[in-house]
Amino acid sequence: MKAVVQRVTRATVTVGGEQISAIGRGLCVLLGVSLEDTHKELEHMVRKILNLRVFEDESGKHWSKSVMDKQYEVLCVSQFTLQCVLKGNKPDFHLAMPTEQAEGFYNSFLEQLRKAYRPELIKDGKFGAYMQVHIQNDGPVTIELESPATSAATSDPKQHSGQSQKFGDHC
Repeated sequence: MKAVVQRVTRATVTVGGEQISAIGRGLCVLLGVSLEDTHKELEHMVRKILNLRVFEDESGKHWSKSVMDKQYEVLCVSQFTLQCVLKGNKPDFHLAMPTEQAEGFYNSFLEQLRKAYRPELIKDGKFGAYMQVHIQNDGPVTIELESPATSAATSDPKQHSGQSQKFGDHC
């Protein structure tokens, strides 16, 4: 499972010229589900998204509060194209979960987000629809997340050797 999480001042989803969803401050999450994703990856991603510290605290300290700490909104959009593999210049989506399975899996993801947080603050697009997603990125701040199973093959070797890197407030 892959997610692109953007800190936003607002975001909307429009389908066929009609706005179907909108949030103010919070996170816009573009989510790509792979063939191999399980409930374990789903729970991991929900936990990571809701606890990702990308907001300032009351004293202005960066990178110290999560969307839950701030009681902000989350807009989720299913995006199978995140599971793209390029074959030359042509996108190939064979790693994406098939539509029939993916819709149920995505709905379970939304259900888990709502259970773990405040249901009224979780919004979404329309699964499988051709959407226009308007994102007003705040910062800009964009974070890529991968579930452990996905990232195991492509993880940073420094993490395995016990080395870590600390990022300052200048990110």
